[in-house]
Amino acid sequence: MIKTVNSKSIIRNGRLRPLEAEDLELVLQWRNSDRVRLNMFSTHVITEEEHRNWYLKLDYNTCRYLVFEYRQRPDGVVNFTEIDHDNNRCNWGFYLGESDVPPGIGLLMGYLSMEYVFSVLNIRKLCSQVLGNNEKSIKYHRKLGFKEEGRLLQHQLHNGVYMDVIILALFKDDWEGVKDNPLFLQTS
Repeated sequence: MIKTVNSKSIIRNGRLRPLEAEDLELVLQWRNSDRVRLNMFSTHVITEEEHRNWYLKLDYNTCRYLVFEYRQRPDGVVNFTEIDHDNNRCNWGFYLGESDVPPGIGLLMGYLSMEYVFSVLNIRKLCSQVLGNNEKSIKYHRKLGFKEEGRLLQHQLHNGVYMDVIILALFKDDWEGVKDNPLFLQTS
């Protein structure tokens, strides 16, 4: 069943903002939750000291870490890393930290993220890597317009098992076609 989402209303109620020191406790709580942590490449529980040191070492020439908010409530994190200005590409990662979000909020986070990377950062190519068993994330990427570029076989040791890694990418020109599709912000 397709649920119609009032796209103007939902977009107006969402935003991305820079990660701030005040967010660190909440973000660490999200990142260490089983729901998020077990779908990441690194599954160990992160200590407060490790998290604080990571934050202090962020280099905003090569990365952006953003908090996704819906109706002024922090709900997730989006990051753009390995920003390569010479080749005009970067990698991205994301997660919804909160589990009690309305349908369509994940797509809103993706929409705002794509608009940010392609309009604000003016990136040409956005790259992503997903664990081969994470079908939900692969489906999400495809909904955003990402195409599979390859597969790294038994590439990542994840909870004692070597997993395939799916390589995906989205070009700015392709995003322009996806975002204008009236069905884009509908959930099934």
